[in-house]
Amino acid sequence: MKQRTILVLGASGLIGRFVADDLRAREFRVIGVARSLSPAQKMSALDIELPILSLDAPALTHLLGAHVVDVVVNCLGVLQDGPGSDTQAVHRDFVARLLEAIGQSGRPIRLVHISIPGTADADRTAFATTKRDAERVIASSGIPYAILRPGFVIAPSAYGGSAMLRSLAASPFDLPAAEMATPFQPVAVEDISATIAWLAARDIDDVSARAVSWDLMQPAPITMAGVIKQFRFAFGTAGWPQVAMPSFALDLGAKLGDLAGCLGWMPPMRATAIAELRRGVTGDPSGWIAATGIVPKTLTEMIGRHPATIQDKWFARLFLIKALVMASLVAFWLVSGFIALFVSYRAAAGILSSHGFPAALVDPVTIGTSLMDMSIGVLIAFRRSAPIGLLAGILASLGYMAGAAILTPDLWIEPLGALVKTGPAIVLMIVALLMLDNR
Repeated sequence: MKQRTILVLGASGLIGRFVADDLRAREFRVIGVARSLSPAQKMSALDIELPILSLDAPALTHLLGAHVVDVVVNCLGVLQDGPGSDTQAVHRDFVARLLEAIGQSGRPIRLVHISIPGTADADRTAFATTKRDAERVIASSGIPYAILRPGFVIAPSAYGGSAMLRSLAASPFDLPAAEMATPFQPVAVEDISATIAWLAARDIDDVSARAVSWDLMQPAPITMAGVIKQFRFAFGTAGWPQVAMPSFALDLGAKLGDLAGCLGWMPPMRATAIAELRRGVTGDPSGWIAATGIVPKTLTEMIGRHPATIQDKWFARLFLIKALVMASLVAFWLVSGFIALFVSYRAAAGILSSHGFPAALVDPVTIGTSLMDMSIGVLIAFRRSAPIGLLAGILASLGYMAGAAILTPDLWIEPLGALVKTGPAIVLMIVALLMLDNR
């Protein structure tokens, strides 16, 4: 049998990245496509960056033909509408163009589409309804397809909801009791990849794989509390006393997450994530197991094979703290600039005047540095400009320290130690810079 070529769309994501790498290890020829790849993900010449969501049907047809594709695996998805994210465009409109491209390619191509478990009558979010719309379009297309509906995906890496659960497991906090009791059937990412490999190896006319929709998950029922408990065993925190957060705190976190989303960040705790969490993750994997013969890994096999390493523990502990670090730095720069400009302007200007600063420069310097501070806060607030803002904050802080050492050295021994405290602030900004990566 000739080597099959598989096109993986969304090859930078949690599922897409693992699938692309694993299928290559199984000796398939894999073309990984993503809008952007991190430097660490550019390990294969066959992984390419493309504005995939903006391609029309003819461009997609050309892509399929240029690489002589046999199987397309669509792992593209967005959680919630927002700047740069449109659930309808990604889940429904793009899939319609992809189906048109496959139909026009003149080649027998199978589409493997990653969707979500659940039923249409329980769909309440734009994320879920557009995912279900895509399923209906695919089912009516007439092309060979497999719709895979993974449960809660557990992978060696972590992103979004899986990262949030790891973070909870490494902390003394629990979600509210109602959320902890929701059904939450997990699946190992290895089982997803094994399923795609099974499908890719089938002949295009094989009736057992021509038009299928499967739930992929551990068949044994389990709750979110059970998943977190297993992570706690791995992290060594199972014996810790736990404090359940009130429901209003979860709702407040979702609103703050939505606000962060408007600024370009992708926090795991947003309104859609909480709504889907409360619905739970359930399904019937019997059809998948019977057709493929794959025995899904149990939760213990997924998580409990090895204790968490130090890098696992550090990531889990710092994941939710990242939001607090960024928010505190934004507040620090905005508030310090605002106070100097509007609340204590005379006192701020008086510091310069009392140390012999030229009178003509006192007001411009006070106003300029205050505006600079607030601008740094605004830059850090937006995800796209955050690296620039953090670097500017570090340079500005070093500049303040150097300027004070030259012009007002006595401020270094000021009783409240304002300049001395600038050093830890610089360290915190360096830490924030090192935590900016999402993938």
